[in-house]
Amino acid sequence: MLLNIVLIIAGVALVLWGADRMTDGAVAIAQRLNIPPIVIGLTIVAMGTSMPEFCVSLVSALKGTADLAIGNVVGSNIMNVLLIVGVAAMVSPMMISVSTVKKDIPWAVVAAIALGFFCYDNLLSRYEALVLFVFFIAFICYTLWCAKKGKITESEESGKKKYSPLMAVGLVLLGLACLIFGSNLFVDSATKVAAALGVSEAVIGLTIVAGGTSLPELATSVVAARKGQSEIAIGNVIGSNVFNIFMILGITGLITPMNMPGITLIDLSLMVLSIILLWFFTYTKFKVERWEGAFLFAILVGYMWWLIANA
Repeated sequence: MLLNIVLIIAGVALVLWGADRMTDGAVAIAQRLNIPPIVIGLTIVAMGTSMPEFCVSLVSALKGTADLAIGNVVGSNIMNVLLIVGVAAMVSPMMISVSTVKKDIPWAVVAAIALGFFCYDNLLSRYEALVLFVFFIAFICYTLWCAKKGKITESEESGKKKYSPLMAVGLVLLGLACLIFGSNLFVDSATKVAAALGVSEAVIGLTIVAGGTSLPELATSVVAARKGQSEIAIGNVIGSNVFNIFMILGITGLITPMNMPGITLIDLSLMVLSIILLWFFTYTKFKVERWEGAFLFAILVGYMWWLIANA
């Protein structure tokens, strides 16, 4: 089992590194095609940060381990709010803009409620996945419309170094190869560890897989909070939660319907309640205080204890 744990770590590292390389290459290609920086940031970069979850979920679903696929997304969204926002707010209180609270967070709330409703019967059908994907298209169109109206500032990605065309294409291909290989390695090893420990694939997905694929968002958000750039941190979380559900499960579910008996009503309810709680905290004073961050983190600790106790 030790070997499989090492392979899990190696798989996570490959997936994260591959997503970073592919995003760099895609941004460079888009820049050379004179695509506006804001469009690059809202589409290519945003999708790139969700590639680890997407690849792990897609490979899991194709291999018949839908519990791992859904658990990855549900667990990532729970950790995004309770772990990432919780820790970032404890590091430094997070100021949230009125626009984010009234226009962006509601998308994440709708995404969580939609997934909770669709998965209530432990099945995500192609029709339900199509509805999620339509929501994803609507979210992209809305975001780009807001950008065009000047409601969203330009992405910091516009300052990235431009690679040569050959190097950019090479980075995309290299990143894609690492994503595919790392995802396969990760899913196979995680499944074997779950079997060896006698726990469900859903629990592995909700904990180890979700935690591993959420590491980039955690690092980015904590650094942003320390620098006083809380809008970047909260935007990172909200964007990730929306993409995880609408894009990842929308596309994955269209490819293969998913039956996930291991995902419980408690898991789905916590995913919905956590984002609603964050919305409530931000709506009152457009700020997440340190104690509120500690409260979110405490809920995560309790949830992890419950998962382990009932594994």
